[in-house]
Amino acid sequence: MNLGTLLIVWVVTAISLYIISKLPIGVEIDTPGKAFISAAILGIVTAVVRPILRLAFAVPNILTFDLLSGFFTFIISVVCFGLAAWLVQGFRLRFGIWSAIIGAFALSVISSLIYKLLGV
Repeated sequence: MNLGTLLIVWVVTAISLYIISKLPIGVEIDTPGKAFISAAILGIVTAVVRPILRLAFAVPNILTFDLLSGFFTFIISVVCFGLAAWLVQGFRLRFGIWSAIIGAFALSVISSLIYKLLGV
């Protein structure tokens, strides 16, 4: 991934997080600046934690013949979302795991919509 692509992903994630924080789902981000910090931390956490959790879910994934691979991928996204909120002061999950689940799903949907609007 080149620097330009990385910057686009960071900006889209930050904007998506800030939009999500305005929805009544319990994801709270204090300022747009905190959204950019949260997006950076989420990217770092995902880069570090995702390979570890993929390895941890490898056996269940194999045992279910990859039928639940999308579910396990989503669980990994929820864990990364929750860890990022835990690490960044000013990024809170008011309803705990439920906010993480809904927030991770909303992040996926909203960022996908933004990428479509950008033609990326």
